[in-house]
Amino acid sequence: MTESLQTSEGRSVLRMERWLKHPPEKVWKAVTEPDRLADWFPGNVTLDLRAGGALTFELDGDGDTGTITDLDPPRLIAYTWGTDHLRWEIHPDGEGTRLVLLHTFDDRAGAASFGAGWHTCIVALDLALDGRPGTDPGVDDIALHERLVAQFGLDAGTVETGADGWRVRHERQLTRPVEGVWGVLAELAPPGASAREHVLEHDAEEGGSVRWELVAGTGHGARLVLTHTGTGGDPDAALAADRARIADLLERLASVPTGR
Repeated sequence: MTESLQTSEGRSVLRMERWLKHPPEKVWKAVTEPDRLADWFPGNVTLDLRAGGALTFELDGDGDTGTITDLDPPRLIAYTWGTDHLRWEIHPDGEGTRLVLLHTFDDRAGAASFGAGWHTCIVALDLALDGRPGTDPGVDDIALHERLVAQFGLDAGTVETGADGWRVRHERQLTRPVEGVWGVLAELAPPGASAREHVLEHDAEEGGSVRWELVAGTGHGARLVLTHTGTGGDPDAALAADRARIADLLERLASVPTGR
């Protein structure tokens, strides 16, 4: 079980590799036949199984389309899904199959969400191949998401400096909806903070001004964009302080029931 995040031609590429105990021919049917895709894929799919064939996706009431870009039965199928590209490789490996997924996309901050989601889907695929479709995969999505955030370096943040000062920026996909995160964030706000419509601003002890913003993100969680700007002081110290602020927020969120 391995996963990695790379960059190719300016786009992010998530690579996931899993070993399945089932033969390639059986796995091929599960990744290409709509009735079997329904057992594990994150949405309903219809497809014209030929190179250049069309696909339609329906997920949570939203529809999207795609095109099959590569097809080599029973070894490879690749297709677009909106602006994303999915490539499924099926390799014989002993008595089973080595399944490789390459997911190419633009939203790098969403990579951990994609990775956690695909891991859960592939576990569900394995269960379906066992004859147990619909069985709870038993994946701790939140813990997996946060592990991938750290593994992919999505918690690092960036520092930009210029003639007008410096800017530290963090963009983090979260696992709780906007309203739940906003309630906890408001509790953490220091005296004198300014709040409006999911935007919170305040001065920082280490200098500069901090701005928190919650926007729609990947999946069902909020996207946090934290920017810290200043003209003096040490931007690296601000970077470390902002990472601590986000860690504090995540710790508080972890103690709140998921229903909030």
